[in-house]
This record gives sequence, structure tokens and C-alpha cells, in this order.
Amino acid sequence: MNLRTGLLNLPNLLTLTRIAAVPIVVVLLLFDSRIAGMWAASIFGAAAATDFIDGWLARKWGVETVLGKFLDPLADKLIVMAALIMLIPLDRVPAWAVFIILAREMVITGLRSIASSEGIVIAASELGKYKTIYQMVAIPGLMLHYDFYWFFGVEWNIFMVNMHNFGIFFFYIAFVLTLWSGFDYLQKFFRVFAKS
Repeated sequence: MNLRTGLLNLPNLLTLTRIAAVPIVVVLLLFDSRIAGMWAASIFGAAAATDFIDGWLARKWGVETVLGKFLDPLADKLIVMAALIMLIPLDRVPAWAVFIILAREMVITGLRSIASSEGIVIAASELGKYKTIYQMVAIPGLMLHYDFYWFFGVEWNIFMVNMHNFGIFFFYIAFVLTLWSGFDYLQKFFRVFAKS
């Protein structure tokens, strides 16, 4: 399968769409306004949805490719890290936490490259998947930031939610899972190399 054939399938095109959304989200987060935040959250949410759809389609249709396996985690890291970095000057996330998350991603990516070069595949744990889910919930909340009124239930009860508090709650859950999954991967990595 050549590169063109491997690229031109729907799952990979959805992944590329997620990458293309990164600069749009970055530009929107240059503006500290309710409207910009709503647009950024909408685009980020749509991109996050493609993260679950593209993998499911690739497995269902049997079109998993080496390129897709490379692009999918890259797209996830790009959009998450770009969003978190852009939220720092808006004072919506602590810079130290974003630095630790970024450092974790760089270390684990480096270790995966080392393992891959030795022909060793270290399976990702469920913790990493949960970490991604919580990040995908937290970040739109932090983008929305302001108080929003929501309608809920059969009688359309109205209640107000401070989206920053909502987002930061899930952000810290994702932060703990980021550290936990990072330590879990480090443990697996050194255990595998100790045996080799």
C-alpha cells in the first residue's frame, strides 16, 4: 500500500481534519470573549468526536494503516496541547500543570520511539484512554469559561453552570490520570527492557 492509498481513506481524512482544526482553535483562543470561546469549544468538540469515529471506522472497515496509527495520536496531542497552551494566557489553566502534561507526552513519545526501534510494542493502558476522554471534556469547558444557562428535563428546567469550574474539575481529573498513566507506561517500559 503506497502513501497515497494509505492516506485517502475516510478514517485518515477525519484525522487530518482534526489536525487542520488546530490553527483555527489557536486563532479563536487569541480572543478572550464568550463568542470566540463558543466557536473554539464547538470546533474542538467536533474534532474530539472524530477521534472516536476514525478509529472505530478504521477497525470496522479493516483499513487500519501505519500512517493512520502515526497520525491519530499525533492529531490528539497537537489539538490538546495547542488548546491548553492557548488557555494559559487567558488564565484558565495553571502553566505548571500544562508544562507537566507536555513533558509527560514528550517523555512517553520518546520512550515509545525507543521501544519501536527495538521492535517492541508496549500496549497503552486503559488509563491513557480515560485521560484523553477527561481532557476532551475539560478543554471545551475551559474554552466556554463563562456562566451559561442550560435547559434540562421534560419540563425544561433552567439552571446555570459556571463552565470554568466545570472544565477545571475535569482538567484536574485528567491531570491525575496523565501522571498515573505516565508512571504506568514508565514501569512497563523498564520492566520490558530489563527482561531483554
